[in-house]
Amino acid sequence: MATAPSSANLAGAPLKTASEGRSRLVFVDHLRTALIVLVVLHHVSLVYGASVTPFYYFEPPFTDPLAFLILLVFALFNQAWFMGAFFLLAGYFTPGSFDRKGPGGFIKDRLVRLGIPILLFTFVLSPISWIGLFEMPVEITGITTPLIWQAYPALIGLGPLWFVALLLIFSFGYVGWRLLRKTAPPAPRDETSRPGYMSILVFVLALAAGSYLIRIVIPLGKSVSLGFYFLSFPTLAYLPQYLSFFVLGAIAARHDWLKQIPLSMGIVGFVVALAAAILLFPLAISGHWFSLQLSDAIGKAFGYGQWQSAVYALWDSVFAVGMCLGLIPFFRRYFNGGGRLGKILSQQSYAVYVFHIPVVVFLALVIRGIQLPTLAKAGVASLIIVPSSFLVAYVIRKIPGASRVF
Repeated sequence: MATAPSSANLAGAPLKTASEGRSRLVFVDHLRTALIVLVVLHHVSLVYGASVTPFYYFEPPFTDPLAFLILLVFALFNQAWFMGAFFLLAGYFTPGSFDRKGPGGFIKDRLVRLGIPILLFTFVLSPISWIGLFEMPVEITGITTPLIWQAYPALIGLGPLWFVALLLIFSFGYVGWRLLRKTAPPAPRDETSRPGYMSILVFVLALAAGSYLIRIVIPLGKSVSLGFYFLSFPTLAYLPQYLSFFVLGAIAARHDWLKQIPLSMGIVGFVVALAAAILLFPLAISGHWFSLQLSDAIGKAFGYGQWQSAVYALWDSVFAVGMCLGLIPFFRRYFNGGGRLGKILSQQSYAVYVFHIPVVVFLALVIRGIQLPTLAKAGVASLIIVPSSFLVAYVIRKIPGASRVF
């Protein structure tokens, strides 16, 4: 069976390089696979203690404060940057896809690659995944009625496919922008140019200011529904990051920045991200320097115009830019080989994103009887769930026609 190239599956288009004739960006495949693994681990952490908002299944009781703190910090660090990285990569491949296909072909491709998974998860996989909620103790959920078909409308929803839905919106916006310009595709500019440190600093500060302002209205953890209750976006507090990274990716494609950013700049990005994690993150969530002691400050860090929210917005903006700036040249330098295992994993990455939630829920249910400390249980679950998610994705993509979508 013919399989689609994998470098842009999560971007919703055939994953090719930013323009015709450029060499394949194998390191981007590997970076995307690593991000997918992180997404699965993120959701595993929600099962075992990091969830401060409703999830499809979580395993009570949470009797280990240290484990809760570790898993929560892990989830918050992930949330600060990894979805922005997906939007950056998606934006990078968008101009080339549009140039090759034209507006009609581009829209058709996006409706297939993005629209079908959205419908599949919303109306099939989401209700299946919510079965986990009915398997939890009634004293936790308050659910006293059995799962019946009449509950189906309340179980449909976007879930993690909010990313795909938002990417579809961004893609339509890009088409509109290109059509309004009514010009030929812009020629690549000087490919030796790259953003300087001052430009990056200005971008980070603007991103932090935008994030702080939007979180006055949409604090972290607040879901926003667009018209229908099942069109719920759980992290629109990060909308400035998502949109700006997508636009930045499209700009980067014209400059070929993914191949131009030097490793030395990546090292600076890592160092600055680490410094922000040590200095700014504890100050935001605890209200004190170098303290991870949870207090009422953590709620203030999530928005509402508090000073902690300003610090948090600065932290996650610095951290997101630093991580992306660091990982791109790092993967280009050390993970640019075309090994068979890496290729196979990359080909399954988009399908893993779409299908991993029911895998997480049902395998967590299977092993719930195992008695282990919280962190050990999360580790065992991760070792089972991550490879199982890729195996399920591999099997699904063997279904005739499935590889054209996933």
